[in-house]
Amino acid sequence: MTGTLINIVAVLIGGTIGSLLGARLPGKMRDTVMSGLGLMTLVLGMGMALQSQNLLIVMGSVLLGGVLGEWWRIEDGLEAVGRWLEDRFGRPGDVAAGRSVTRAFVTASLVFCVGPLTVVGSILDGLTGDYQPLALKSMLDGFASLAFGASLGPGVLFSTLTILIYQGGLSLGAKLLGTSLAGISAETPAVVEMSATGGVLIMGIGLILLDLKRIRVGNFLPAIAIAPLVVILLERLGVAFW
Repeated sequence: MTGTLINIVAVLIGGTIGSLLGARLPGKMRDTVMSGLGLMTLVLGMGMALQSQNLLIVMGSVLLGGVLGEWWRIEDGLEAVGRWLEDRFGRPGDVAAGRSVTRAFVTASLVFCVGPLTVVGSILDGLTGDYQPLALKSMLDGFASLAFGASLGPGVLFSTLTILIYQGGLSLGAKLLGTSLAGISAETPAVVEMSATGGVLIMGIGLILLDLKRIRVGNFLPAIAIAPLVVILLERLGVAFW
């Protein structure tokens, strides 16, 4: 759990500084920061998606995951949590200024918890106590949370709850499962396709930040679990997919 705690502290520091700075920025400057953040989010997501060795796996996972997410209404659940936080911690005028707690919480949670470093780092932390991958991720998330805080507001800080539950859960699960997860790395086929699928979701977040398309990204979250399961199933069946 050491790496997860470091990650939480980094996001809290970055998000706090960004929120304090952002509140003092003119509206046009915040819009420009938001546009830059959206563009970089698109680039990050595309880079991850293009790492896939079989885009059919990614496409199938995204489509099936989207159907399941709509059925389970995951996005509605995330927004309900965001609204609950908004009611208790939001400030008058934040929503009108584009600094909604709900938007900040959902967006930051998805960005910080999608990617190979999240999974591999959490597993290594739980298995061996090696928190260096998560320490690296913490540095990246710290800078990202600064930008998110400046453009989206202090709601970014609540994404630490998602980090604690998701990354902490992965680390604890890895510790319980032990050696059965040994050998997992960022180059493991299941992790590669999971990361590529996550990249598609991050691209969706980029479109939202740029106000180009309102995509219910949260409803695609099951795709991140489906992609590695498909890879493992194909490996068991001896099907060549690379």
